[in-house]
Amino acid sequence: MPGFYHSRDLRRGRFSEPERIYLITTVTRDRKPVFRDLWAGRALVRVLGEIQHRSMADTLAFVVMPDHLHWLMQLGMERDLSGIVAAVKSLSARRIAGRSLWQPGFHDHAIREEEDLAGMARYIVANPLRAGLVRRVADYPHWDAIWL
Repeated sequence: MPGFYHSRDLRRGRFSEPERIYLITTVTRDRKPVFRDLWAGRALVRVLGEIQHRSMADTLAFVVMPDHLHWLMQLGMERDLSGIVAAVKSLSARRIAGRSLWQPGFHDHAIREEEDLAGMARYIVANPLRAGLVRRVADYPHWDAIWL
């Protein structure tokens, strides 16, 4: 079908730029609200920490929503963006569900120098507020940002 793309095709023909900052969005399979469960959400947060500990990427901000993840991160030196997202998905799926958890593919936005990173982080972590999940961002358990 012309003009129709699968999520797995989003990165075709693109390359990862080491030390570049990216905003990643990835969604659970069938948009199941897996991360409504506190334990599952914290497990994903621990995976993001592990990725940072391994120097694969530096997390600048994130929010784990019930059925998706927004992750503002800086790619490590000589790292592949698709490989890092695949590692997050694989590790979290094995630890949380023991099977496939995520839809194939992901959306990424390479951040330009002139973009306001702190403002972007505020927007990311305010997602639960805009979705009506909480009355105050501080009441939501699955977010962080280096500026806040």
